[in-house]
Amino acid sequence: MHAVVLSLSRGFAYLGGLVLAALIVMICASVLGRAVADAAHAMLAAGWFPVVAQAVLDAGIGAIKGDFELVEAGIAFAIFAFLPLCHITGGHAAVDVFTRRLPPRADRALRAITESVFAAVLVLIAVQLGAGAQSKWHSGQTTFLLQFPLWWAYGLSLVAALVAALVATYMAVMRLVEMWLGRDILPEAA
Repeated sequence: MHAVVLSLSRGFAYLGGLVLAALIVMICASVLGRAVADAAHAMLAAGWFPVVAQAVLDAGIGAIKGDFELVEAGIAFAIFAFLPLCHITGGHAAVDVFTRRLPPRADRALRAITESVFAAVLVLIAVQLGAGAQSKWHSGQTTFLLQFPLWWAYGLSLVAALVAALVATYMAVMRLVEMWLGRDILPEAA
C-alpha cells in the first residue's frame, strides 16, 4: 500500500514540476517579449530603424496576455501537487531538539497526533476548496483578461488538494497503527 501511495505522490510531484516549468518558460517569454516591445517603441520614438521597430510591433511581440492569471492558477496547483510527496517522505521542516530525547512510545504518539492534525487540516482545505470551486462554477466568474472560468483553476487545485488530503490521511492512519502496535511500520523519513 505504501508503494502505491508513494507512486501517486511522485506522479503528482512530477505533474506539479511540469506545470511549474511551463510557468517559468511562459514568464521568461513574457518578460522578454515585453522588453523587446518596449525597445521597439523606444526605437520608433527615437527614429532609429523605424522599419525594423514597426515590424517587431506589427508581429505582435510583447508580454503574454494574462500571464499573471495563468501564474496564479498554475502555482496554486503546483503547491498542492508537491504536498503529497513532501508529506509522505517527511520533507516538512521539523524541529526535533526536544523530540529526539523522547522514548519511542512518546515519539510515536506525538507523530500520530501531528499527522492526524495535518490530515484534518488538509481535509478541511480540500473541502473549502471544493466549496469555492462549486461557488465559482455556479456564479460563472471568469478571469479579467483571458476570460477563462475561475472554477477551472479551483478544480485543478482541488484534484491536487484531494490527493494531498488522501496521502495525509493515509499517513495519519499508519502513524496511529504504529502507536497502537508499539513499533514502526513506515520507513524512516528520507
